[in-house]
Amino acid sequence: MSKNSMNNKDDNEFYLNMDFHQTVCLRPEDQEWLTSPADGVSRVHLERIAKESGHVTSFVKFESGSYFPAHTHHKGEEIYVLEGVFSDENGDYPAGSYIRNPPGSFHTPFTKEGCKLFVKLEQFKSDDAELVVIRPEEQRWSDGIGGLKVLPLHAYHTESTALVAWPKNEVFQSHAHMGGEEIVVISGKFIDEYGEYPAGTWLRSPHLSKHLPRVEEETLIYVKVGHLQ
Repeated sequence: MSKNSMNNKDDNEFYLNMDFHQTVCLRPEDQEWLTSPADGVSRVHLERIAKESGHVTSFVKFESGSYFPAHTHHKGEEIYVLEGVFSDENGDYPAGSYIRNPPGSFHTPFTKEGCKLFVKLEQFKSDDAELVVIRPEEQRWSDGIGGLKVLPLHAYHTESTALVAWPKNEVFQSHAHMGGEEIVVISGKFIDEYGEYPAGTWLRSPHLSKHLPRVEEETLIYVKVGHLQ
């Protein structure tokens, strides 16, 4: 697995991890938290094409009492709340909440107690217009392969997003990633033949890549597939 790498494209010094043919893995020790234009808000850039606009995937941390200015999601915004309580003018979203704000939506995010998020910005298809909010008390888990439990979050054309809960010592089948796979390890430790990925790891694997995943302890992951072609 390759580590975080910064690549220049033309004169854009902020172009980062945008070659979707490459496998990228950022474990917590590889991540650099950087301040944002908003006081009390910091970010780990995972992939992006510009400093403050366009396609961006990141971890975002809000200190207690902080907020981000009102903004529009021209190509949508996807959020998973990792810690704390995230809020905007439409409500409060505790840890475990999933939010999809469709293209053209806008809000003014803030937090009272502080929060940590996984955010994908400006990456929706133009006609993917569904607003999705799933808080922990609204989750409906189903049985997956073997001992896995699966919570579908969103699906559109070839793209699918879900939470997957792994019981202790579960081994999955070897498989290929049609359209690629993106994983955030939320808790526990995810393992395959290429390495071990503790909680807080971001892992992106390209179209038709393969692996044989397993765990040794209870593990929860966020998984998106089919979006990297």
